[in-house]
Amino acid sequence: MAKNKNLIYIAISLVVFIVLAFLYSTPVFTGKQLFQHDIVQYRGGAKELLDYRANNDKETYWSDSMFGGMPTYQMGSQFKGDIIKKIDSNLNFLPRPVNYLFLLFAGFFLLGMVVVRNWKYALLGATFFGLSTYFYIIIAAGHNGKVNTIEYFAPLLAGILLVYIRKKYITGFIVTTLFMGLQIAANHPQMTYYLFLALGFLFISELVRVIKKKTSMKHFIVSSAIIAVSCIIGVGMNSQRIMANSEYIKETVRGKQILNTENHTAGKSGMDKESMLMWSYGRLETLNLFIPRLMGGGSQEPEAKEIMNHIQEMIQENVSSQAEMDRISKGFASVTYWGDQPGTSGPAYQGAIVCFLAILGFFFAGKKYRYWILGASILTILLAWGSNFMPLSDFFIDYVPFYNKFRAPSSILVIVELLFPLIAIIGLYKFFTDEKLTEEYKKKILFYVSGGTLGLLLILLIFGKSILGFATDNEKLYFPPFLLDYLVDERFKLFKVDALKAFIYVAIAALALFLTMKKKLNQNIALVIIGVVSLFDLWTVNKRYLNDDNYVDKVFAENPFQTESSDLLAEKVQANPNLGSILANVNVNKTLETIAEKDKTHYRIFNNILGTFSETNTSYFKSSIGGYHAVKLRRYDDVINEYFQIMDSVKVPNMLNLLNAKYWVVGGPEKPQVIPNTKANGNAWFVSEVKVANTPNEELKLIGEVDTKKIAIIGKEDGKPFLERDKFILPDSTAFINLTKYQPNELEFKSKSKTPQLAVFSEIYYPHGWKMFIDEKEVPYIKADYLLRAVQVPAGEHHIRMVFEPEVIEKGKWISLFCFGLFIALSAFGIFWMNKKKKEALTEEKV
Repeated sequence: MAKNKNLIYIAISLVVFIVLAFLYSTPVFTGKQLFQHDIVQYRGGAKELLDYRANNDKETYWSDSMFGGMPTYQMGSQFKGDIIKKIDSNLNFLPRPVNYLFLLFAGFFLLGMVVVRNWKYALLGATFFGLSTYFYIIIAAGHNGKVNTIEYFAPLLAGILLVYIRKKYITGFIVTTLFMGLQIAANHPQMTYYLFLALGFLFISELVRVIKKKTSMKHFIVSSAIIAVSCIIGVGMNSQRIMANSEYIKETVRGKQILNTENHTAGKSGMDKESMLMWSYGRLETLNLFIPRLMGGGSQEPEAKEIMNHIQEMIQENVSSQAEMDRISKGFASVTYWGDQPGTSGPAYQGAIVCFLAILGFFFAGKKYRYWILGASILTILLAWGSNFMPLSDFFIDYVPFYNKFRAPSSILVIVELLFPLIAIIGLYKFFTDEKLTEEYKKKILFYVSGGTLGLLLILLIFGKSILGFATDNEKLYFPPFLLDYLVDERFKLFKVDALKAFIYVAIAALALFLTMKKKLNQNIALVIIGVVSLFDLWTVNKRYLNDDNYVDKVFAENPFQTESSDLLAEKVQANPNLGSILANVNVNKTLETIAEKDKTHYRIFNNILGTFSETNTSYFKSSIGGYHAVKLRRYDDVINEYFQIMDSVKVPNMLNLLNAKYWVVGGPEKPQVIPNTKANGNAWFVSEVKVANTPNEELKLIGEVDTKKIAIIGKEDGKPFLERDKFILPDSTAFINLTKYQPNELEFKSKSKTPQLAVFSEIYYPHGWKMFIDEKEVPYIKADYLLRAVQVPAGEHHIRMVFEPEVIEKGKWISLFCFGLFIALSAFGIFWMNKKKKEALTEEKV
């Protein structure tokens, strides 16, 4: 009876989560969809992939849409036999973002049930976790892979704790394996990596418990083995994705450096420190876990527009010279945010009550949870500081495997956002139910923690302006007093509102706990008070960053690259500023569409209006020189840095010719101009001369100096045949090579020459998966001009074909299927064995 009653409460809790998720996302009831910047960029960059899939009912693992061409592994490609991803899709059955919110709530609820085995505390903890502000910020931005990965943090941890703490080996194996597989399938390795850094503390904690004889060595070894096997199988179910990405990542900006420069050493793996640590949390900024607008919140808070309007009025009234105006502009970054990061969409706010209860939890929770959660939380915060705590950052970058593959250390605070709600509900549960905790001890801790917290808030409310400053060093240097004073006052007002709210919320929670301890308030009522106040707090803060304005009509969400302006579009934009970019880019999009419709051959477009390397409008209509992607191929990125950072009037056109940029789009968004590039090298060409470069640096330098239509620059290793054979290339003025068929993963050419030739293709070199055939006989190809493909072509008429058939996909498929089958078999055997043991136990009881 009690079990059935508990199941009813669990079912009710799940319904509550669905209701909360829909109430937060009410525009989905009217058919509207989220308008997310990164998803808009994805739709542009993945257009060729999506069209190929729709037209051919199969997948292409290469696309020419962005950066001259790149694998699609990080662009939404699908893999045959990817059963675990289908499970992930089925779990995310609700409309976006209701699906994310529901799974964030439900996943933590499972963790809460494992840890405290009480639905009320699990429900409370689920709201603490599921309403963490950072999740709503990344949903608004379109970081769907990231939030999809975070959904599975809590249930994966639940599975591991089932094994280590609850000694539920079979159930723990099933839960751990399933959610490990789903975690990897969500495809955000950085988030998974951070989670396992934290789980390292759990492993150490369990080892220490063995040493202190709190648990047996046998249990520790068996548990660790089960978890290891679970993780291996979970990873194995994603073999296609992992193997393909592992192969790809080596050739990207996350892989080894190729060039030797002042900031880079050839052969050194990972990103440079400056790029890695750009988004580092300030030390003081960490307090915005507790006070959201301690440092102004996001770069564009709701009040920012009004503040900016007033600043413009003040400048008009007080600034009389261009020199003074120029000086002021040097200090401008954001009118609201004044922290250490270059900019931010919002704070990693955890909730005033959640932070307060987490601190209490570190005193009340059992040791088996307390110390590893504390250690993981401290490490997380210190690593989030990044460049503001270089001794630790340097150590991790230099010595901890894979850490240097990831940027934006501030995002590691997702671990705090998992662990603070966890320790909060454990501590709260112990506070109410653990008879070993004396009333005197609880009263003392409650007094000191609440007194210290409220005292800190009072100090900041009274003396915060002088303590915190509310201005950056740049602003202090360049802003005149009238402007600096106004900005400081406005930021202090934002802070004061949030700090006062935090004071009230913490006071209510502390009072509820105190009255319950004194038997003047029912425990359930106290939980309701804490839950309602915390929900109100987080809900209202989150609405600053993800609200009704983030939703647009379905037609705009699914087709953000509009080519026609209309009164309806203008009306929609006026009602929702988020649609402004659609209207602003209509003329550019129309221009791109016209080019693509008039010239259906294979070429690339150089769009210099929208920001070549930060847009995918071009890619939506045709192959682009630029694009928007965090994991570009290393060689292409080197070319961007060498030639496009400084727009040299000679070298940049040379690069565009090399990359077959047949059209340039220049001018402005209102009146874009199209310049046909008659000097583009074309899809392929025969060169009359080869120059061998001794180093990659020399190779990169020479391609900007020579006529690449006539001369090919070959690296030393690839150039050996040309040094050994003086008759490799013989001039032939009648020779030609033409593209006859184009698909993103297969190109065909026809060539004719009287003498042996070297054909250079305006296709990006990638050493894995591409195969070259001459008259259907596979031949080796080489790298030319630092980033292109080239092949030796014998004299005569030939059919040349290159096809992208990565072997890693087929190998990974069979490993994935085997691991999934193994998971099913082991789970079935475990359930059978567990049921058998239960029946034997019941039989013994009857006897």
